[in-house]
Amino acid sequence: MQIKIKPVTVKLIVMNFLEFAVWGAYLTSLGRYLGNIGLGSQIKWFFAMQGVVSIFMPTLMGILADKKMEAQKVLSMCHCFAGLFMAGACIYCINAGGVVEFAPLFILYSLSVAFFMPTIALVNSVAYNALTKEGMDPVKDFPPIRVFGTVGFICSMLLTNFLSVDGARMQDTYWQLMSSGILSLILAGYALTMPACPIDKTKKNETLADAFGLKAFALFKDSQFAIFFIFSMLLGASLQITNGYANTFLGSFASDPTLADTFAVKNSNALIAISQASETLCILLIPFFMKKFGIKKVMLISMFAWVLRFAFFGMGNPAMPGVLLFVLSCIVYGMAFDFFNISGSLYVEQNAETSIRSSAQGLFMMMTNGFGATIGTLAAGAVVDACDVFNTPSNWPTAWYIFAGYALVVAILFWILFKDPQKKTA
Repeated sequence: MQIKIKPVTVKLIVMNFLEFAVWGAYLTSLGRYLGNIGLGSQIKWFFAMQGVVSIFMPTLMGILADKKMEAQKVLSMCHCFAGLFMAGACIYCINAGGVVEFAPLFILYSLSVAFFMPTIALVNSVAYNALTKEGMDPVKDFPPIRVFGTVGFICSMLLTNFLSVDGARMQDTYWQLMSSGILSLILAGYALTMPACPIDKTKKNETLADAFGLKAFALFKDSQFAIFFIFSMLLGASLQITNGYANTFLGSFASDPTLADTFAVKNSNALIAISQASETLCILLIPFFMKKFGIKKVMLISMFAWVLRFAFFGMGNPAMPGVLLFVLSCIVYGMAFDFFNISGSLYVEQNAETSIRSSAQGLFMMMTNGFGATIGTLAAGAVVDACDVFNTPSNWPTAWYIFAGYALVVAILFWILFKDPQKKTA
């Protein structure tokens, strides 16, 4: 039997591929470049900014897409600005020569990220609209398309890892910023080829609380929801730690002549890409684990996976057999990331009232990727600075063990405080 793939499916696959390729070009390697140019102590601010803008920019751009401008045009506009600012950051670094200052680079980067972060939700909105117009089911037909977003992220990581410009790997230089900027500008043009999205101008009396989904904060009156959202923030603190510091950590082994030429040091971005591959595969395991163990146990699996994620980094080294611990760290990342994000989203879906369900999902994302990621990144930066890893690379394991200890405490407290939710009956 011949399987027919609709043209819209191919278009959405390309859109998702490009969306996450933009991010993959620098997310796991930026810290390494910043460390190379003497800005290692500032890594925390670059990654914290992603959390800061995630608190308000997706909502603002979402309101614009709902009320004023078609979503595919908002997507195009955001990627246009994101691409220009990221390319501008690269051009600044080129002109700065060997003296790159924190403030100009950080400002250009922050402006780019501010416009990029809303595009993750906008891509979903554009895709759902396109699938609905074709008479397809977004719930069934979108997940296979979304997988190509992760494929794009991995491909972009590998490009940054293996491609050299002027004799240096992109993961070690500012060219990763230009790669991201160019991909963003390509997507800015491509987004305009997507089917037009509707604009809803009917809710003229909607309050600011309605627009920003603030009514979902009423869920904090429920003790179990309050515990859930607090732990969402605490676990969200782990999200950006390895994005910011894993590549930098692996690159630090280059100071040891016996390890400088090992695969993990020279191709650290490629090694870290195993994390994204694991993430893709673990999505497929979630239905089985949810049915077998239930939401609370799946969340706990995620939390203990974070403990292993950090501990394996602390225990490993680039030589055999130590490098296998790095590989294991990347493999457990799939459970660490997916199991909490997806099971947490399902918990909200099953337990929040229908009238505020969408706002509750937004609150969940705000607590994890907004407040949690911001606080966690800054706290992780403080730990890294206290361990003085950039002057004494041998102190890196101490930092990883502190992160593992934090994740372990969060897991144990969650185990004690969070009650397994009752299954709702129809």
